[in-house]
Amino acid sequence: MDARITVLPGDGVGPEVTAEAVACLKAVAERFGHHFEFQKALVGGAAVEATGDPLPAATLDLCRTSDAVLLGAVGGPAWDRHPRDQRPESGLLRLRQALGLYANLRPVAVHPALEDASPLKPEVVRGTDLMFVRELSGGLYFGEPRSYSDDAAVNTLPYTRREIERVAKVAFELALGRRKNLVSVDKANVLETSRLWRKVVDDLAPAYATVTVQHHYVDSFAMALITRPRDFDVVLTENLFGDILSDEAAVLAGSLGLLPSASLGGSVGLFEPIHGSAPDIAGQDRANPIGTILSAAMLLRHGLNLEVEALAIEAAVDRVLKAGHGTGDLKGARHPHGTRSLGALIREAIRPPRAKAPRLADSAYAWCGSPEGHRSKL
Repeated sequence: MDARITVLPGDGVGPEVTAEAVACLKAVAERFGHHFEFQKALVGGAAVEATGDPLPAATLDLCRTSDAVLLGAVGGPAWDRHPRDQRPESGLLRLRQALGLYANLRPVAVHPALEDASPLKPEVVRGTDLMFVRELSGGLYFGEPRSYSDDAAVNTLPYTRREIERVAKVAFELALGRRKNLVSVDKANVLETSRLWRKVVDDLAPAYATVTVQHHYVDSFAMALITRPRDFDVVLTENLFGDILSDEAAVLAGSLGLLPSASLGGSVGLFEPIHGSAPDIAGQDRANPIGTILSAAMLLRHGLNLEVEALAIEAAVDRVLKAGHGTGDLKGARHPHGTRSLGALIREAIRPPRAKAPRLADSAYAWCGSPEGHRSKL
C-alpha cells in the first residue's frame, strides 16, 4: 500500500513522541512491504510563532489531501495570554471541525504488567478494557453565542438530534464488536441538552437489540469509573464530559502517556495521544511515546484499514511492557528508559527476528483469531 501521512508534531513533547511513532510506522512499512510518505506541517503554538495562525491554510490543505494525520500535542503557557483565536488549542478545534471529525475513540486498557502502576489497587483495575466514544464537533467547545469580559462570561451548550445520532451509532457499532454493553453518560436531571441526548440514545437502541444500554449521570459515573472500571465496555459521552472522563481514566492505566485516540467521521482521520504538550519535560527525553505509538496503530487500523499491521505495533508494545521496560511515569518499571530508547525497543520488536521466523504465539498474527484478542493483550 502507498499512503500519505501528514505529521503535525506540535508543541512541547509533541515532536519527540511523534518522531518515535513515525519510526514505528516506518518499521511496519518495511516489514509488510508498504510505502508511507510522511509530510510535516505546523500546528498549534509552533504555527503561531511561525505564521501568527495556529492552523495555517497550508497545513489544512496538506491534511485534506492526506490519507491520515498524526498529531503530537499542542499548547503551553507561552500562549496562555493570546487571544482565543490565536491560542494553540484553537488550531486543533478548527482542524477537527474542518476535517468533519465528530467521533473520538479513546481506548483504556490496563496492561497486566502495569497493574501496580495505577494508584488504585491492582484488584480494582485488573482486567479493565473500555472504549470511550466522545462526541467531538459540538457542545460547549463550539457553541454560539459565547462571550467574555472581566465581569461576565457566556458559553453555550447546543446539540442537535443529528449530531447525537451519528456519534451514538458509532458507539453502538463498536459495542456490537465488543462485549455488547453501552453506557451513555449525561446530566439529564439538569441539562436540556442531556435530556435530548438520552432520548436519542433510547430511540436508537431498538436497532441494536443485542446491546445492553445503561444511562449514567456524569457525576455518579465519574465515581463508578474509578471504583468499578471492569463493569464498563463502551462509554458514550458528549464533548466536555468525554474530555474530562477519559483523562480521569488514565489513572486506571497507570499514566496519561499510555493512551491513544482516533478522531473519525470525515474522509481523513486524526490520530493523537490524549496527553498534552507537557512543556515542563519537553526536550529532556523523558516523555512516554507509547500513547503516540498506539495512536499510530489506530491510524493503521481506522485510517488505512491495515488491521494486521496495527496488531503488529500493539504486540510490540505488549512485549516491551511485559519485559518491564518503561519511561519514568510508569511506576515500577524495572528497566527505565528515555523517550528515544523506549521507542527504539518497540521499533525493534515490530521487526521480525532475523534468525528465524517467529513462532505463532509470539506473532501479531496469533491475535487475529478473536475480535477480543488484541484488547486482551493490551
